[in-house]
Amino acid sequence: MFYSPIIQTLISNQDHHLDVLRLDLIDKEVSGNKWFKLKYNLESAIKSGDQQIITFGGAFSNHLAATAAACKKFNLKSIGVVRGEEHLPLNSTLTKAKENGMQLHFVSREEYDTKTELEFKQYLENLFGPHYLLPEGGNNTAGIAGCMEILDPSWQYDYIFCGCGTAATYTGLFASAGGNSKIIGISVLKGINSLAEQANKNLKELFPQSDKRIYGNEIVQKKEILESGICNSYAFKGYARLEEELILFKQKFESEYKFELDYVYTSKLFYAVFDLLHKKQLVKGSKSLIIHSGGLQGNEGFENRYHLMPNR
Repeated sequence: MFYSPIIQTLISNQDHHLDVLRLDLIDKEVSGNKWFKLKYNLESAIKSGDQQIITFGGAFSNHLAATAAACKKFNLKSIGVVRGEEHLPLNSTLTKAKENGMQLHFVSREEYDTKTELEFKQYLENLFGPHYLLPEGGNNTAGIAGCMEILDPSWQYDYIFCGCGTAATYTGLFASAGGNSKIIGISVLKGINSLAEQANKNLKELFPQSDKRIYGNEIVQKKEILESGICNSYAFKGYARLEEELILFKQKFESEYKFELDYVYTSKLFYAVFDLLHKKQLVKGSKSLIIHSGGLQGNEGFENRYHLMPNR
């Protein structure tokens, strides 16, 4: 994949400079951070001779949609293990994945929760035969290695922000950022904030000698943000839940800045950054970069699910 970064400035004044890295413009179907997560995984599958990829996701998963499209490009068979029972007609995400050749296999939520266990892996082996097993969200060393290529180490930013669902992208950004950049992850998951722990685990596996630490919610509980970390203070009602305040923010933002956000990740991400700016928790005179991770394919399904009028 040829990657030519597109950076758009949103704010530039004496108090703050705010840029957006438009990964959403990389590819219509394999957009945002998905190319980076898939790049070395698919390369590894091809080198090992595996002709089919099995991966996991929910019914509105950007990862499933992107994997199906990428496998089609590389003439690989894709199988998506979908969390939850099958509901017909399929939503727009699963319909597109199926059109791109993905075989959909639905399992109960209870079964899905065992997807990393040996017994479930053996079940997949018996059912589908030899395959390359790609974790949900591309969260493995190959996915993280790809995400390390998102940033140019020469870029000088005080803060780099990204949305978090598995911490794979975050870990890649943290491992590759240059200078003294603080990497701030905005988790979309409600409840116990476990992604900081996951990112630290990822980092230790990749760089055993590293003594760097990724913090949790405490980073936003201070007057100013001075450390890298992942917080879920902006998770609202949880993953893919309807939140009126976020809908209004998304509509206002898109009207002003003329590009689209997705409902699940980037709406929360951009809301968080603008809220932190409003609260003056970013050091005055600092320079920030927001990673727009794409995921726009999911907007149609979200709007249909909650009976929303499109803002585009």
